[in-house]
Amino acid sequence: MSNPGGMTSRTLAGPGFLRSKIGGLPPAFWALWTGTLVNRVGMMVQPFIGVYLTQARGMSYAAAGAVMAVFGVGSLLSQIIAGWLADRFGRRITLTGGMVATAATMVALGYSTSLPAIVATMFVLGMTVDVYRPASNALVADLIPPLDRPRAYGLLFWALNLGFAVAMVAGGWLARAGYGWMFGVNAATSLAFGLLVWRAVPETLPARSGPGGQRRGGFADVLKDRLMVAFSVITLISTVAYSQAFTTLPLAMTHEGFTTVDYGMVIAVNGVLIVLVQPLTGDWFGRLDHSTVLAVGLAVIGAGFALTAAVSSIIGYTVSVILWTAGEIVTAGIPGAIVAALAPPHLRGRYSGMYGFAWSGGALLAPLLGTGLLEVSPAALWPAIGAISLVAAGGLLAIGPALRRRTAVAQR
Repeated sequence: MSNPGGMTSRTLAGPGFLRSKIGGLPPAFWALWTGTLVNRVGMMVQPFIGVYLTQARGMSYAAAGAVMAVFGVGSLLSQIIAGWLADRFGRRITLTGGMVATAATMVALGYSTSLPAIVATMFVLGMTVDVYRPASNALVADLIPPLDRPRAYGLLFWALNLGFAVAMVAGGWLARAGYGWMFGVNAATSLAFGLLVWRAVPETLPARSGPGGQRRGGFADVLKDRLMVAFSVITLISTVAYSQAFTTLPLAMTHEGFTTVDYGMVIAVNGVLIVLVQPLTGDWFGRLDHSTVLAVGLAVIGAGFALTAAVSSIIGYTVSVILWTAGEIVTAGIPGAIVAALAPPHLRGRYSGMYGFAWSGGALLAPLLGTGLLEVSPAALWPAIGAISLVAAGGLLAIGPALRRRTAVAQR
């Protein structure tokens, strides 16, 4: 096969190629990226919280599930609150304050022994642990010009996945050594993230406007934006489908006679592929039409989940994971860029909060739908999940022309 432009493999792997992937972004972004990676490496409590509650605190599965639902409600509410804080008081103080509060709550949860104390602390943890997300998304929109935003959001997505892969391995070892270590490391990395942002990231809150220097607008303005509301609904629908990989898939595999180790090996393919492939493709996908790219990615994710219905071996499950991971790689960084294009500068925190609310809502609904379908008809589960993702893809194509018009205005 010919090589367009005479480009050699050395050129592709050289400094120019590397600069095209990570160059041109300001130091403040890289401080945010580093803090995100450090925080995610230490994010061990959340994935292992169910094991901790049942093994270390002696809770039943039902009780542990109820406690985790309380955490989910806190996380849902936190996105709206954090979006308001980021626009009202600033991105930097919101992110730093959220991380310091997370660190303190991690320590408190580690020492909580009674059920009321655990429930209350889990709710507070849900409120604080994701406060950084709207502030972080708004920071990127403030710092990065529109054409580079998909790449910047994609790099943050890559940092999250790389950190999560490390956290899953390290968390398992620390849990064996004693859960106190896990809570301590999680608290330390949260605190490090907050302090790094405080020292290395300037405040980017847009200048005040309006009478008396008050900033006009609020969440009512976000809700009046029909395009943002439509995109949020699509996000919720797509998240319901995507989250099945981490909620219903392990249950479905054990229902078929596979072990949790089998699930761990299969799902590890997701993280490995993202870490290896996503940085190489994110810049190219980010320069294509956002709504089309996101719709294609969601369709591929849906096809991957639908394929799960036809597999019955580790190899088959791995192939299905590879397929929906390919769709996830296509979509990386695109939603954040869409939200940034839709949001007026003074409402970027609130718009990011609305997006986070939709994502958290989908993650909260996902296990209810998935487990219900698994109980009623395991054969119908994965085709239904695939169809849900296709509905989201169709919704994106429907609002695509409006998104293109808004994006064109934002880039002027």
